[in-house]
Amino acid sequence: MKRRSESKPSNGAANSKADEPRAGTKDSNQGRAEALNAFPVSRETAQRLDLFVGLLTQWQNKTNLVAPSTLPHLWTRHVADSLQLIALAPQARVWADLGSGGGFPGVVLACALADTPGARVHLIERNAKKAAFLREAIRITASPGVVHLTEIGDNVDRITGPVECVSARALAPLHQLISFAEPLVRNGATALFMKGQDVEAELTEASTSWKLEPQLHPSRTGDGWIVELRRIDRRG
Repeated sequence: MKRRSESKPSNGAANSKADEPRAGTKDSNQGRAEALNAFPVSRETAQRLDLFVGLLTQWQNKTNLVAPSTLPHLWTRHVADSLQLIALAPQARVWADLGSGGGFPGVVLACALADTPGARVHLIERNAKKAAFLREAIRITASPGVVHLTEIGDNVDRITGPVECVSARALAPLHQLISFAEPLVRNGATALFMKGQDVEAELTEASTSWKLEPQLHPSRTGDGWIVELRRIDRRG
């Protein structure tokens, strides 16, 4: 099992310092600055992220999109966590995000890739209310996302066109994620799965059914790991 540390991520867009948002609490503004200092993005991307965070805050009152305790820390806990994936697949333009939920990392990726020619993020979500939120987030940010309201296992291998990277965050045990993503990885995609501190146990469990050569990247926003898989083979 390979482990390696990554250099500081960079976004495909220009790394100009973005303007501060016009409105927001002191804590949210501080978190925004901290997140964008750690993961610089273009001014246009920051503006899209501002719109997304504002929309999520509004919808959270009627639809549980993130854990309420993390709402004051959206930028550092969720946005920054999602942005770090860009550096692990800097050339990827077409992503499939499994179980997009509140938009992490899928909508964040779409915002970051909006100025990249040919970019597209497939957001796969089974919950109708969350899928409606994702569609509105893609609309107001004018980001290149397509929302699929469907069971994850029923839709992954039906995505038309090549997928270069498949992601998932706080969705399911690793062995289940691998089962979902295998059709895409078989066709050339790289899998990036965001996991917690119990990643070793999850890899051990997954290895009973799958032949894997994972690379583990330490998360830059917490104590977790990002599991990178470029090949997945079923045992037996």
